[in-house]
Amino acid sequence: MSSISGKTTIDWAAFAQRLAPVEVIDEPVLIKKRSRDFFWYSPILNDQLKRCFGDLVALPKTTQELAHCLSEAFAAEVPVVIRGGGTGNYGQAVPVEGGLILDMTRMSEILEIGEGFVRVQAGALMKDINEALLATGQEMAMFPSTKDIATIGGFVAGGSVGIGSLATGALREAGNLMALSAMSVEASPQERVFTGTDVMKIHHAWGLNGVITEVTLRTVPTRDWIAAMVTFEDYETAYATAYALATTDHIAPKLVSVVDARIVDYFPRLKGHVRAGKELVVSYVPREDLATFTQMAEAGGGVVDLAMDDTERESKSIPHAFEFCYNHTTLQVLKSDRSATYQQIGVPVASDAAAIARLRQDLGEEVWTHHEFYRLNGEVVSIDLPIIWYSTPERLAELNALYERHGFAVYDAHSNLVERGGLHSADYSHLAWKKRMDPKGLLNSAKSVAWPIVKDLSPEEIEAKSVEASE
Repeated sequence: MSSISGKTTIDWAAFAQRLAPVEVIDEPVLIKKRSRDFFWYSPILNDQLKRCFGDLVALPKTTQELAHCLSEAFAAEVPVVIRGGGTGNYGQAVPVEGGLILDMTRMSEILEIGEGFVRVQAGALMKDINEALLATGQEMAMFPSTKDIATIGGFVAGGSVGIGSLATGALREAGNLMALSAMSVEASPQERVFTGTDVMKIHHAWGLNGVITEVTLRTVPTRDWIAAMVTFEDYETAYATAYALATTDHIAPKLVSVVDARIVDYFPRLKGHVRAGKELVVSYVPREDLATFTQMAEAGGGVVDLAMDDTERESKSIPHAFEFCYNHTTLQVLKSDRSATYQQIGVPVASDAAAIARLRQDLGEEVWTHHEFYRLNGEVVSIDLPIIWYSTPERLAELNALYERHGFAVYDAHSNLVERGGLHSADYSHLAWKKRMDPKGLLNSAKSVAWPIVKDLSPEEIEAKSVEASE
């Protein structure tokens, strides 16, 4: 069996036999399908990654089978990429160097549910985890808008915030990610357990420094959530009211999103349910807080068009409210027009609605803003995930520069390198643990610009660079 990727030279048929009894996929069409994620949200990444394929897919069902795959990969020096639900936006799961794709979705057991926590295998779908928790009166502290198809391992390896982060903070906040286990790529792979702050050594490293096998997450008591949709005449007012709703002590929403009216036009299943041509605030609020929420929204100039529990939502054939927030807004637009893309923008002062208005005036018709609120270090912060009508890389760079001139940080969504997005710089703790857990550099190494620079150093020498960078 020849190389599908065109980037490796080993005998893949023989390698597949050595993986037995692990289930493998060697059909080229299926391998190519599992070589993709949602990188096509970015036309730049689409051009770079659409022809990047793996050579073989393995689907281990147990830690023993996983260890066997990693041992064989180590012996053959085969590049390895870890895949969950494939919902990443930056090509995190794309095998840029070819090689072996480890599909973790067979390792999906919910291992333990206790008061305030759940322990699961990395391939468990977040939808299934949440459903199991609801039976115990609990729910996940947060989840991404893709929870129906996303795995928890993928979220821990590549995600950061989601629905619930307004109430409980980002995933990296203390207590949210309680423990994780990760397996090394060695002749005899070892499974290590990381607890407390040590989870940061593996979290959000894109699978570069160990294969996550288990995750223990904080859970919270479930509440009777009402999905509320409020329309406004102008974006500045909608944003200011949304910020007030997100920060008040009088209600406890787990989601507050602000969506440009032009984006709302791409939500066909809301037509007839919310006022047309209006700016939209989407929220989840506990039923007992709905009256106060409504009072605040109306006092801010809004009209509460929808306030529904799941039974009411289903009767109206309306999707979950979380399908109109975070990057599901981008997906809704892309379903109709593939010329759109998006960006990730940090808002410098979350309370400054006037600054948002000034920026929007300069952005004009090319950029349609969409803001999310979440907690970071106890403070409510804001990010913009705008729809951008893409023309050229040069014009995108000009728009990025416009944001920066206004004092807004750009976390580039159009790069396949872990240091170019939210991190903005090399995480030498991640790279030191990569050297410990992946001494040959087989795990997704093409996604780090810093790894080739430090790969010949010891873990301790790599960690020392963290100190140098902070001085």
